[in-house]
Order: sequence, then C-alpha cells, then structure tokens
Amino acid sequence: MARTFFALAVVALAGLAAGGCGGDGVSTAALTSPPAGATEDKPGFNPFSEVSETSQGGREVIANPTLADVMLAGPLGEMSWGRADAPVTIIKYASLTCPYCRKFHLETWPQLKKEFVDTGQVRFIIREFPIGKSSGTATVALRCAPADKYMDLYGKFLSQQSIWVAQDVKVAEIGKVAAQVGITGGQFQACLENRDMIGKLNWVKERGRKLGVIGTPNFFVNGRLVKSIIGMPEIRAYVAEAQKGPRPATAQSN
Repeated sequence: MARTFFALAVVALAGLAAGGCGGDGVSTAALTSPPAGATEDKPGFNPFSEVSETSQGGREVIANPTLADVMLAGPLGEMSWGRADAPVTIIKYASLTCPYCRKFHLETWPQLKKEFVDTGQVRFIIREFPIGKSSGTATVALRCAPADKYMDLYGKFLSQQSIWVAQDVKVAEIGKVAAQVGITGGQFQACLENRDMIGKLNWVKERGRKLGVIGTPNFFVNGRLVKSIIGMPEIRAYVAEAQKGPRPATAQSN
C-alpha cells in the first residue's frame, strides 16, 4: 500500500517530462550548462490533475492579478525571511532540480540577505514549483523539514543537485540529503505518504500557474511578475523604485 501510494505521489508532484529548468529527463551534466530558457514545454498540460486540462477547456490564468491575488498565502503557509512589512517583497517560484535556481541561491541570495533582508528592506518568499518527478519527491522532503531547517535543506538540495538529480528518481539519495538536517528515513517515508501535504503542495504550484508562472525561476517583485533570473543590480533597482512610490496595483509581466 505504501509503495503504491508513493508511486502515485511521485506522479502527482511531477512536473513535465523534459521541460523547464531541470526536470526528469535532464542529465546531471546539463546542470553545469543550463538551457537557454526556463519554461515548461507543454503549457497546456497539468501534471497535478487527474483530469486532463484539455477536457476542462485549458488552464485557468488570472489575466490581471492584483497584489492581493499574488500575496495570497498557500495552505502550508509562506516560507519567508525578513520583515513582514518590508517595502519590497520578492517571491521566488523554484524547482529543486533547476540550475538557474541553484545559481540564484549560491550567487545572489547571500548578498540579498545581507544587504536587504537582514536590514529590513526586503521580505523574501520561496514558493515550491516542482518540475519533474525528482523535484516533486525532493519537495516533499523539503516540506518535511522544520521551519528553521527549511532554508538549510533547500540550499543542500540545490548545491548537491549532481548527487540526486537523475533520469530516474533516486529516492535513497534524496533521503540522504534530507538526513543532513535530521530527517530520519521513517519521517521521510511518512511524508511521502502524507496525502494532505501533497495536496497542499499541488495547490501551491497550481496557484502559481494561475498567476502566470510558467517555469523556474519566476519571481514576483512587489506584485510584478518577472519571468527571468534576477541578480543584485535588478534587486537594487527594485528597492530604489519602491522607495519612490506605492506598490503597483496589478502584477505586470516582464
């Protein structure tokens, strides 16, 4: 029974077979040389739905989401860092198999945290957007971690992609990474069988897609959708812009 449900859970949390920024079908060699784009290759396909979107008339996308639409927290709560009332909020939609997400975390996050998050100018939020079965399985493990261990495990999954990302789901290797923050084998297995948590993770990704997210990393900066990787120059510009006036009422795509 446990094995049967685990198989279903992996499928439920899968992204696209060979799309976006690091899903199943991407070799570990590709992690050192990211593809030019970071979008899903079948925009009409919903990997989480048991009923095809074709039969439902296509995916629902909010045409002009308001700031309130973007800031609606998911059923698992937000994983955030920084002051809740910071003048700038950056939301990152991330897949754990994504080399661009790894690049941002290793190269931009440390300076972003030091310069803007720790000083109260930016609130940073991570929302899960798993692409591929491996990413889905690792995302379950990530949400198993205590809140104070989440960012630590998130970083370990990204920095150790070459160990656990493969054509086939390497459950044992994913479990070994989770164990680095104290998650036992039994706890990991229990999370893989946690239908409620998996359903809520499904909600997070589907909500992202309704807001216009198509791959990883995609960002919302004060409600504005940015469908590309950003670095410190862009972030400094966003902070400077926020200091000049109010936040936008709608989420406009860049």
